[in-house]
Formats: sequence, C-alpha cells, structure tokens
Amino acid sequence: MASLYVLYEHASGYALFKVKEFEEVEMLLPQVEQSLSEVSKFKSIVNLAGFSPFKTAISALENVNAISEGILPEELSAFIDSTLPKVSKKSKLTLGVADSKLGAAIAETLNIQCSHIGPVPEIIRGVRMHFPNLVKGFTMKSAGIAQLGLGHSYSRAKVKFNVHRSDNMIIQSIALLDQLDKDINTFSMRIREWYSYHFPELVKIVPDNYMYAKVAHHIKDRKSLSDDSIPELEEILMDSSKAAAIVNASKMSMGMDISEIDLMNIEMFAKRVVKLSEYRKQLSEYLHSKMNSVAPNLQSLIGDQVGARLISKAGSLTNLAKYPASTVQILGAEKALFRALKTRSNTPKYGLLFHSSFIARAGAKNKGRISRFLANKCSVASRIDCFAETPSNVFGDFLKKQVEDRLKFYESGEAPRKNIDVMKEAIEVANSQQQEQGEKKKKKKNKKRKAEDDQEDANGAEMDESVENSKPKKKKDKKSKQNGDADETLETSQMDVSNSNENGNAEGKKKKKTKNQTSDE
Repeated sequence: MASLYVLYEHASGYALFKVKEFEEVEMLLPQVEQSLSEVSKFKSIVNLAGFSPFKTAISALENVNAISEGILPEELSAFIDSTLPKVSKKSKLTLGVADSKLGAAIAETLNIQCSHIGPVPEIIRGVRMHFPNLVKGFTMKSAGIAQLGLGHSYSRAKVKFNVHRSDNMIIQSIALLDQLDKDINTFSMRIREWYSYHFPELVKIVPDNYMYAKVAHHIKDRKSLSDDSIPELEEILMDSSKAAAIVNASKMSMGMDISEIDLMNIEMFAKRVVKLSEYRKQLSEYLHSKMNSVAPNLQSLIGDQVGARLISKAGSLTNLAKYPASTVQILGAEKALFRALKTRSNTPKYGLLFHSSFIARAGAKNKGRISRFLANKCSVASRIDCFAETPSNVFGDFLKKQVEDRLKFYESGEAPRKNIDVMKEAIEVANSQQQEQGEKKKKKKNKKRKAEDDQEDANGAEMDESVENSKPKKKKDKKSKQNGDADETLETSQMDVSNSNENGNAEGKKKKKTKNQTSDE
C-alpha cells in the first residue's frame, strides 16, 4: 500500500499531514479542488500527523533561509525522521513537497521518495487555506501575526544582503541622470522657441543650452540692455566678445515686443531649467564618487556613465561579474541581436560599449575587434571590483593601458605587452599600495595613541597639581591644630605648676604650725 504525506512549512513551524486514500485522491482531482472551499470536506481527505513549532524567531528565520536556498535544516530532518513511519518492503511512502529543490535534499539525506506534482500542489493549497483549523490552538489572528513577523524579518535580511557595497545607488542615479538629460534638452528647446519671439538673435550668439537659459533669465527684456550691462553679461558668459555682441544685437533686433506677464513666465521657466542643469552636475559628481567606491577599476577603464549603464543593464555588479565577455559586448543591443538571429544576418558588434571613447578612436575595420577586446577587459575589471576585499583602481589603469596598446597595434603594428606580464606588474603595484595604506593606518593609530597618552599625562599632571594645591591647606590645618594643642598643653602645665605651688605653700604653713605648737607645749 502506498501512503502519501504532505510537508507544509508555516511561519510558526513544520507540519506533516497524512492524505487518506491516496490513490483515489489522485484519480479524483476535480473533487479535491471543490473540497478546498469547505473545511469539513477537506478534513475528510487530510489528517494532521505531526507539528513541530519553532522555538524562537531567529530559528524560524534560519530555517526559512535554508529552505529558500534548497538546503535541508537539521530541525526539519529530525522532525521528518521522528514523525514519518518507517518504510518497509510492502508499504511504500511518498512525501509531498512544495519545492523541488527541498525534495531533492530530503531524498538525498533521508532516502525518502519526494513528489511535487500531481495532487500535492492542490493539497498544499488547501492546507494553506485551512491551516488554523487543522492545527489545535491556532487561530487566524495568531497565524497571521507569525506570518507577518517572519515575512518582515526575511525580507529585511534579503534587502540587507547586497554583495559588495551599494551598487543599487549607481543604478538609480544613472537612470535619473538619463531622464534629466532628456528633460533638460526638451526644456531648453522650449525656452529657445519661447524667447526667440522676443530676441531671435540670441540663439546664434549663445548656442549652449545652459548658458542660453542663464542669459535669458538675466536679460528678460532686451530693451533694458545697454553698454553698462556688458560686464554683467561677461561674468555669466566668461567672454567679452559675446557680451558685446549680445548688446549690439539687442539694439538692432528683429524680435517682437512682449508683455510683462509673458516675460515673468519665461523668467520662471528659465530659472527652473538653470536649477535642473545645476542639479544634473551635482548628480554626476555623486555618481562619480559612488563609482569610485563601488567599481573603481571599471570606472578608470571606461568611465563613469558607461560603467554605470553596464551595471544598471546587468541588474547589479555581481550579475555583471558573472556575465562572460561575449554577453558584456552585446549588452544593450538585445533587439538588434534577436532581429539578426531571426533574419540570419550579421549580429551586432557592440551595445552600450559603443559610447566608450576607445571605439570612437578605432578605425572602421577595427571597431569590432576593439569592442571584443574592451568587453574582455570590462568583465575582468567588474570581477575584480566585485570580489576584491580592498577596492583600488590599479588594475583598471593597467587594463586601460592594455586597450590603448591594442589600439596602437591596430594602427601602427606595434606589438603590445603580454597579459601575464601586465597583470604581474599590476599585482605588485596593488600589494605595494596595500602595504603603504597599512603603514599609514598604523601611523594614524600610533598618532591617536600618542595624543591619548599625552591627554592622559596632562590630565594626570592637572590632578597632581590639584592634589599638591590641596595638600598645604591640610598642613596649615595640622599646624594650627598642633599650635592649638601646644597652647592647651602649656595652659595645663601652667595650671599644674600653680596648683603645685599652692599645695607646697599650704604644706609649709602646716609644718610651721606644728613646730609652733610643739614649742608652746
């Protein structure tokens, strides 16, 4: 007889359910689906065999992390081993599992036949729906609280798990940078068309979008310009000839007059465009600093924006490090690749790497070669950035020199250095830099320790001075006490002397009296 047990992993613990009449249930799947809506019907199919609750929230999180990775936890293996009946030759046993990876792990360790197909998914769905009614002491509220707490801790742990620094910030900043470029271009075109009705000659004199918006915001009405306004325009444009040309053009302009309300709107819009372009500069600086900390070798090889676009397209730095060089070469040209595969034409030679300066410098014949070579070096740089313990741009500089040498080889035929020699030299330079950094850190630590020791010495000296200042006061008090005691002793001795004198005089008088009495007798 074959028997089926179903394993269900809940936020509060593990549960094993025995399925009654397994062979009939497998034949009558539609009736099983109908019985899911009612608890009484579902209880006639499924019976609780055992339940093992988690002791703490930490153990629950550890078990869930292990199950999500397809690893069999010790608690689950002990629970299955103790709860499931022993398999004999006559009776066969199968364990229903939701995850196929977990089923494979259980089959390897415990030698139990596992299944995740057939009636198992439907039965697990029913258990998930009616779990509080199937286990004693559980309610919908307690089960929901357990699920919510474990869900929060599990998702928080997954969010925190970010291999090698914050590459997510690079992805968000490059996306925002591309969006800002599009918006600034459209806004600058709009302000050119808007202000050209009033001052059409300004477009030819100031072709740059950012400078045009700045000048339009400063000029406002062209009739207000005079020879006195040349120095102010010169400060904005940093060019005296352009400033003079703007003033001369304003005097002979063919533009129409404009009302104050329109000028106010143009001024406000120009101010917004200027602020947006300034924020774009700040964002590019932020991206540069982030790339320097997250992927310094990739940055020094192909620049900030191309490297950030590669990371963004791959999804993360770890994904980019896992890609082969052939994938990195075509990254960003997926549409062209699938179109070429469908039509059986030539596949694209480059994707996002086309924006690199190396491909622009190469000749028409050598663009494919240099893109292949550059993709190879980009994959190497991304792997070094992802898996290196201490980030440094040494390897990126050497890889960049290799690409430049290859360009020279394609142009003039000069043989470049071998890759092994270049990498050995790069490793030596990186090791020397690490030693220097370690020595600098040691020096800083020693300086801090010396400063702390000096502070402690100074504090100790201050304490000694305070103690010494307080000691003479005590000596004076002691001296005064000693003087007081001496005075008291002197007074007592004088009193004793006077008493002794008085006693002596009294005794002498008595002796005289006795002598006189004897003489009279």
